[in-house]
Amino acid sequence: MSETQKWTERYAGALMNTFGPPKLVLERGEGCRVWDVDGNAYVDFLGGIAVNTLGHAHPALVTAVTSQLETLGHVSNFFATVPQIELAERLLELAAPGVEGRVFFCSSGAEANEAAFKLSRLTGRTHVVAMEGAFHGRTMGSLALTSKAAYREPFEPLPGDVTWVPYGDAEALAAAVTERTAAVVIEPVQGEAGVNVASTEFLTTAREITARHGALLWFDEVQSGMGRTGTWLASHASGVTPDVVTLAKGLGGGLPIGACLAFGDAAGLFAPGNHGTTFGGNPLVTAAALAVIDTIEAEGLLARAVEMGDRLRAGVAADPRVTDVRGVGVLVGVTVSGVDAPAAVAAAQAAGWIINATGPDRIRFAPPLVVGAEEIDAFVAAWPGILDAAGVAS
Repeated sequence: MSETQKWTERYAGALMNTFGPPKLVLERGEGCRVWDVDGNAYVDFLGGIAVNTLGHAHPALVTAVTSQLETLGHVSNFFATVPQIELAERLLELAAPGVEGRVFFCSSGAEANEAAFKLSRLTGRTHVVAMEGAFHGRTMGSLALTSKAAYREPFEPLPGDVTWVPYGDAEALAAAVTERTAAVVIEPVQGEAGVNVASTEFLTTAREITARHGALLWFDEVQSGMGRTGTWLASHASGVTPDVVTLAKGLGGGLPIGACLAFGDAAGLFAPGNHGTTFGGNPLVTAAALAVIDTIEAEGLLARAVEMGDRLRAGVAADPRVTDVRGVGVLVGVTVSGVDAPAAVAAAQAAGWIINATGPDRIRFAPPLVVGAEEIDAFVAAWPGILDAAGVAS
């Protein structure tokens, strides 16, 4: 029995079955590569689902975390710390330069969306408009805004008065938003739905509609934020400033952190006692996030995300079984024809590549921002063979 089989059996006997059997039991990583407990190497083109911004074991992140843990690892939220304050200031400046705002720190994207959901209630309204295909998390509040019925229905009734409209349909959005709408929540890039990108026109119209009705415009950038699309926020390309932005995933480069940013009047809605979290703004994770931001700037990773994303999209699109390629930067989704996407994921893993299927015919790539041309080109060269192994030759 292999080490992977042994650990997988122990996993099944010790952990709740919320994710199904693990695909691998990983032991270590470096850059874009990871190794399993049997010593097999894989190139990570999923990045912990867009989390590992700097790849694995980046020296800047290791140094920041080690140094901070040697100094001050955790305090309660009765106290503030320097990295917490510095990170809040940096995020506000990166997200909406010159606009007054405030930050609430938490530990995940679902928590960030939960905070934004509660914040919207303090407008005195309860109705929220969300998008079809949306995924906002699995806590009861964030789940209430997630459109996939299979995720929601086992836990209904869920909180909230929610209306879903087709993603990108400005006319449907205009019809759904009324004077009782607290917020409109949009992912500028839908990751879970297969990497769907909202148009500038749709985001601009959403800003106009929400402003007209006094509703908050809330961008969920949990997956698309922190440089993954080549700008700090995916919505920056549209020039639209929302009232609320939620962040997580890539923010901590692998450490658990989320953030709810609010601007203008929305920034003042929370009062003491309205919300809280034990680990939010922890000095360890905020120091890590500052290291992520510094490294993205120092290594030019925003431009690299655009360059490598373009290279990956062009490469995989060359195979005739790829019928559609979407995404921005290094958040890429492809539709394959005549190929079972989960089978392609399994074939890729057998060939030493970690990728992800978001549907029966959709595959998602979210490599670390440090991914290089050599790794992209190697994957593109392997891609036809992966699709062949998934069952259908070109």
